[in-house]
Amino acid sequence: MLGHIPVLVKKEMQMEWRQRYAIQGLLLYLASTIFVCYLSFKAKQHTINSITWNTLFWIIILFIAINAIGKSFTQEPSQRNLFYYTLVSPEAVIYSKIIYNSLIMISVSLVGIVFYSWVMGNPVGNMPLYLLSIILGSIGLASTLSLMAGIAAQAENSATLMAVLSFPIIIPLLLLVLKISKSAMDGISIQENWDEIALLGALNTIVVVLSGILFPYIWRH
Repeated sequence: MLGHIPVLVKKEMQMEWRQRYAIQGLLLYLASTIFVCYLSFKAKQHTINSITWNTLFWIIILFIAINAIGKSFTQEPSQRNLFYYTLVSPEAVIYSKIIYNSLIMISVSLVGIVFYSWVMGNPVGNMPLYLLSIILGSIGLASTLSLMAGIAAQAENSATLMAVLSFPIIIPLLLLVLKISKSAMDGISIQENWDEIALLGALNTIVVVLSGILFPYIWRH
């Protein structure tokens, strides 16, 4: 399995490179959404409070994650999935999806925070802690949505089903991410947020482990 995962991740990157319009569309969606937020808040009020600034950013990241990861399994034909079934283990498939989607989400989120800070200002008091919340939050969203996309791919209306199934898991994840990022906004040190960081890391680990346990049953059917 460990030997198959890098090969599958490389395959995902090559497929994305051949369909560059997908990434370009994602970045365009990110830029246009941030610009709409600017027109709605900053341009009219000339200022925005830190809570609204933080909440808007994570709403944008959440919708980008749903759009980006929702196509993880549906973009490949069933014949190709049958071909994978004869070559690799289901654990390698889901873990490669999680790794690749995590890389995409971290990259898009980091680009997003740079552009968002440039347009909307940057009231963050502790930027290293905020970047840590972005990385952990991106991994959590990618892991959860990748598993749910694999489950929903077996149904017809996969996009809607993915959003419904992921809702109970994403809510505690977002609450933890918002709490850590709010502490970063207030300039609180990383040491004072170790409990929340450890809890968020544990939640991400649980989702990844459950993905390796549950996905093989879905894959066989």
